Amino acid sequence: MTGAVHEQFAGEAHLLQNYARAPIEIVRGEGCELIDAQGNRYLDLVAGIAVCALGHAHPAITEAIAKQAATLVQASNLFYHEPAGSLANELARLSGLERVFFCNSGSEANEAAFKLARKRAYRKGESNRFRILACEGGFHGRTFGALAATANAHYQEGFGPLPGGFDHVPFNDIAALERAIDDTVAAFVVEPVQGESGIQAADPAFLAAARDLCDRHGALLIFDEIQCGMGRMGTLFAFQTFGVRPDVVTIAKALANGLPIGVMLVDAAASGALQPGDHGSTFGGSPVPCAAALAHLRVRAELDLDAHVLAVGAVFREGLHALHERRPDLFDPPRGRGLMLGLPVREPHSAKAIADGARTRERLLINAAGNNTLRFVPPLVISPAQISDALQRLERSLT
Repeated sequence: MTGAVHEQFAGEAHLLQNYARAPIEIVRGEGCELIDAQGNRYLDLVAGIAVCALGHAHPAITEAIAKQAATLVQASNLFYHEPAGSLANELARLSGLERVFFCNSGSEANEAAFKLARKRAYRKGESNRFRILACEGGFHGRTFGALAATANAHYQEGFGPLPGGFDHVPFNDIAALERAIDDTVAAFVVEPVQGESGIQAADPAFLAAARDLCDRHGALLIFDEIQCGMGRMGTLFAFQTFGVRPDVVTIAKALANGLPIGVMLVDAAASGALQPGDHGSTFGGSPVPCAAALAHLRVRAELDLDAHVLAVGAVFREGLHALHERRPDLFDPPRGRGLMLGLPVREPHSAKAIADGARTRERLLINAAGNNTLRFVPPLVISPAQISDALQRLERSLT
């Protein structure tokens, strides 16, 4: 990097170069827009990678953060405090699951779920039950356990040896899952909609079969809803869309609308597996992100956000399908549900190049995921007019 670049972008000289950042510096967010240091406004269909459900700088979130920061920022998990207790109660009520563990990210939530599954088997005297099954194409995080559950050589290369006891089955293959699950499996973890592989939705029959097989063999069923949950399907939890109840749900990303938080929700039958000293997190359930999460849950109910997501998601998908029909040389039909949509790009064209062009030519922020797919995970409050604007910008950028 040149000295000019170092001066242009804050921290460029010293930030670890493990991200392929776009050459813009964001200084502010407003609703569904981001503003750079030069004052350029970008229509944001990334939303912090499915994080800012209520958009940027929502006043209710801002107020909750400021009020809590002026009262109590941290007390540790040696004591109870009201924001974590209230959020746990609300998540239990909304999900129907019994117990809540707070941490700081999706990877940490998944690590907690894997540890819970193995500790549950240990406490039952089933020392042979330790395997964690996951799906090919899934993404569960970048910590070592979560990485071992992620069957993608691109993410794993150079980090071996990874923890043992993790195996993988093809996504949506019931026969393969039936062959893989036996009495050595502690848990099967699956994303109802895979995000990083290019928006691949589970077949409801596959999830129903997973529920039945886990019950038969005494394994836990874990839904990783870190990207597809928190209203993105048009229901607060993705399992409510698919009609299959898991034993454990992991959530993160959108819950606090931009502040770091992760959650493991556990059904009653498995909730005693982790006992004092078994697992913990210094910052897990800290007051400020919990207050932001409570504000988010309150506002989404006031807005009837689920109905909005279903309505505008249908409009968005129809628009993407129309774009595919106009440009079949570039795109295959869209995939996904609600406001988690993917538009596959036909080779030799590049999804990343299209996303870069949309940013530079039309100030439209989208990103590439998986096998050459454009991923659309905008704020859930996006309007039909903004969707129409986004589709027009995308199509103009192609020329």
